[in-house]
Amino acid sequence: MLFRQLFDRQTCTYTYLLADEASGDAILIDPVREHLARDTQLLRELGLTLRYCLDTHVHADHVTAGGQLRLSHGCKTVLGSRSGASCADVLADHGDEIRFGRYGLEVRHTPGHTDGCVTYVCHDANMAFTGDTLMIRGCGRTDFQQGDARTLYQSVHEQIFSLPDTTHLYPGHDYKGRTRTTVAEERAHNPRLGGANTVDDFGRIMDNLKLSHPARIAESVPSNLMCGVPGQVEGLSAETPLDTSWGDIQRRADHVPEVTVHWLHAHRDAVEVIDVRHPDEIESGPASVPGSTIVPLAQVAEAATTWGNNKPVVVMCRTGGRSARATAEAIHAGATRVASLRGGAASWNATFGDNT
Repeated sequence: MLFRQLFDRQTCTYTYLLADEASGDAILIDPVREHLARDTQLLRELGLTLRYCLDTHVHADHVTAGGQLRLSHGCKTVLGSRSGASCADVLADHGDEIRFGRYGLEVRHTPGHTDGCVTYVCHDANMAFTGDTLMIRGCGRTDFQQGDARTLYQSVHEQIFSLPDTTHLYPGHDYKGRTRTTVAEERAHNPRLGGANTVDDFGRIMDNLKLSHPARIAESVPSNLMCGVPGQVEGLSAETPLDTSWGDIQRRADHVPEVTVHWLHAHRDAVEVIDVRHPDEIESGPASVPGSTIVPLAQVAEAATTWGNNKPVVVMCRTGGRSARATAEAIHAGATRVASLRGGAASWNATFGDNT
């Protein structure tokens, strides 16, 4: 298994890249928004396809890059089912497994720092990613965001210390330059949770930390409850004005206009096709409609002000989800001759293959 441990100096946050080298399927754990370009470049250089972005909890000190990576790479975002965030594609329950190629991560609920904290355990590689639940010779605070010392103590002892002694533990942060630890080390040497410390001892320790709140908590928590992509697109209604005279326009249940791949195939020269996937995703397939213009979803709001001025615009992505969002953004930006491609590139290639 390919493994990389990446670091954000400002918040001392670790991001973890794991991949199955045989299939190229990859995941990122706790990606940081400011390092979106770094992580994208690394995925491209290693020839990997990002399948999932997983957050260990709703962070208070940094903004996740998960939502942006979903927009640019078509991956799925993952949070614990108790996180209180409805933005994620996967709200993982205790005992669920996230698969990437030949490997899997077991999800273990480990609340106490926040209600939604989870630990991801890779039994195949003898590794666990503990987020802020358990750090190297420390742990996450319990004085805000549903924190509870008794719950955290129980989570660590029942869900992490129960793993084999040799399990390598990778935390969400470290402020002293340490990179990993083991179950045996933390059980023996963690000054808060290890040794002979009881749950009452731990509660007294946590009550006396007297920590200031994270500097970015007011920004981070609301943003992370939306997977790091604030400002969801306003919905459309049946009354939203549209010009439907240019094609066989059908409205979805959410009123987003769309056309079929058969209609587009028959009228390709009469429209402009815009693919809102990231170029890396298009390179790894499925292929775009020939002659398409690439405008990644994150750039749509700015670009869409001129859409439809010359030719009507058909917007596409991999399967139709992001193109529907981009179409709604374009309509709110003033475009009236625009529609999403139903089923996206997957449907186009399955229907026509090389016969384009």
